[in-house]
Amino acid sequence: MRPDGRPDDGPPAQRSGAGGDPAARVHILLVEDDDAIRRSVGMTLERYGYRVSAAPDGLTGLEKFREARHDLLLLDIMLPHLDGIGLCRKVRETSQAPVLMMSARGDSLDVVAGLEAGADDYVVKPIDTTVLLARIRTLLRRATFTAAEPDMPPTDDTGLLAFRDLTVDTRGLEVRRDGRLLALTPTELRLLLEFVAAPGIALQRGVLLRKVWDYGWDGDSRVVDLAVQRLRKKIGADHIETVRGFGYRFRR
Repeated sequence: MRPDGRPDDGPPAQRSGAGGDPAARVHILLVEDDDAIRRSVGMTLERYGYRVSAAPDGLTGLEKFREARHDLLLLDIMLPHLDGIGLCRKVRETSQAPVLMMSARGDSLDVVAGLEAGADDYVVKPIDTTVLLARIRTLLRRATFTAAEPDMPPTDDTGLLAFRDLTVDTRGLEVRRDGRLLALTPTELRLLLEFVAAPGIALQRGVLLRKVWDYGWDGDSRVVDLAVQRLRKKIGADHIETVRGFGYRFRR
């Protein structure tokens, strides 16, 4: 599906007749009230090998989310009965699954509200297939990344890094504050690992976008700012300093 609404040529693997696409194991929940968009996006994802469950409103989407395990949620912001922001908050009460929001206006305050509610990223309508698939693949990779990916500072044999009340297990990928295990989303965990890999060093927003969100360009810095805001609430605001006009720095 191209931005002008015309279908694309389908995935290369499908055109070449290749099988065994690992995407077939991925279950995506698509919640969109526009019938045409829901069918079009759903068919596109299925052509690329994803398993898709679809819902036309927020309450139905919440029921489907609670009935089965989903690897990623693709939510429209403007939904009847329960909007995408409210649905994202409900999801975050019990799950850290990646959430990708869809917005008709990229500069909308609704995008900010969605990211504040716990969404990992967003795409703008009309949906560009290339962008949508790239964002989905990035979120799925982030949800399954290993501790070996970031350049971590030296640790002892346990792989533990300690910062006052915060302990980061770089091998077991667990974070504890005052001994209490924290529930971080894959995005928040990856962001924290980037910070603890470079304590005391100021990191530009653009660098974080490329390393955490896998953007090949400097995208919307609000994504970084709101993810940092959510991370601060969980690990303690004093661990991450704002470097005005530049980015952020993790305190040693």
